[in-house]
Amino acid sequence: MEIRKLEGKERYDAYLLFNYCFHQRIELQESDVEKYSSATDEDWGAFDDDNHLMARIINNHYDFYFDGKAVKAGGIGGVATLPEYRNTGAVREIFNALIPEAYKNGEVISTLYPFNHEFYRKFDYEVVTFQNEYSFIPATLTNYRKVVSADSSFTIRKWNTGDSVSDFLSVYNQFAPAYNFAAVRNEEMMLNKLKYDKPFIDRKFSYLILENGKPVSYIIFTDIKNDPAAILQVNECAWTSRESFYAILGFLGQFSADYGTIKLPLPNGIDLLRFIKTPDAYSIGKRSCQHFMVRVMNARILLDIIKKPANCDFTMKLTDEMIADNNAVFRVLSDRVEVLDGKDETTGRKFDIELNVRALGQLSSGCLNINEAALRNDVTINSNEEMLKSVFPEKTILVTESF
Repeated sequence: MEIRKLEGKERYDAYLLFNYCFHQRIELQESDVEKYSSATDEDWGAFDDDNHLMARIINNHYDFYFDGKAVKAGGIGGVATLPEYRNTGAVREIFNALIPEAYKNGEVISTLYPFNHEFYRKFDYEVVTFQNEYSFIPATLTNYRKVVSADSSFTIRKWNTGDSVSDFLSVYNQFAPAYNFAAVRNEEMMLNKLKYDKPFIDRKFSYLILENGKPVSYIIFTDIKNDPAAILQVNECAWTSRESFYAILGFLGQFSADYGTIKLPLPNGIDLLRFIKTPDAYSIGKRSCQHFMVRVMNARILLDIIKKPANCDFTMKLTDEMIADNNAVFRVLSDRVEVLDGKDETTGRKFDIELNVRALGQLSSGCLNINEAALRNDVTINSNEEMLKSVFPEKTILVTESF
């Protein structure tokens, strides 16, 4: 078996492989060969001894916000193996080559959407609960309709193909840095969230909300035909203040005649049920979304960038099955991270916490608190628990990109 990055027509072959494995019905065009052969994504393949493509993985490149700072990240996608090559270890061999190289190239974290959680734990990825989705009828939001009434300071403006995306991007740039895993976006990325090919087929709608003429929030949604009533599925929303969030709720509350159900995803760490004013909160359904995983690629850099108290000082013994530099004892201070040898040299005691990179991914992203970490069978807390609680609190999380 040979593992290598794909080039030229190999990329087109990988495109066909992926669509075959995921049962996609596509109509091939002659232009597809050139289109996919000239793609620039980091695309990896496993080949058998006869040079037949067995499996492929794409590593998409992003900058994600992490505790308000932009960090280099990978987004694993396109993972597929032809049926005749399954259980040959092809995907494992690609990961064995991809992960160390991603570390060398400066990735701090790697992320993916798993088809199976346990499969990706083999490569030290771990689950992140990244959002909760709330389901309710539009009348649930009756108390917020007055926020966008005719005499309010808010106005609603629909986005159409050809319009500028700059106002949407301005709102996003104010909103996103507060959420771990939100991507640093440019105008092209923002356009990809807004655009549609066939408005009356895709049924995708984007609205900008302005307060006294200034862009303050937005909402992007699609509608899903359903019997007996359609579903309004919010794809993304962003806001810059409490009032501009209320304006989103008020706008959604006006769709009673159009939809039977609204599905609203919100970042993990913002629980609608804790603060909503509604006649009937009992009717709101809540579903936690766990189809996202993270892997720590560079523990030293990650421990350095996360927010820490001014008196931060603790030691951590970390294990990583695939990246040797992560197998270390770290002393984490407020202004630096030191790599130690052997036991905790600051106190002569054992390390304050012992864990692997899977648990560190959850703790650092803020989807796991110390009390929960103590229940994992791969985490041992020996001392300094109050300090650890202050370093690893629960945080707001928002996954914004698909890959």
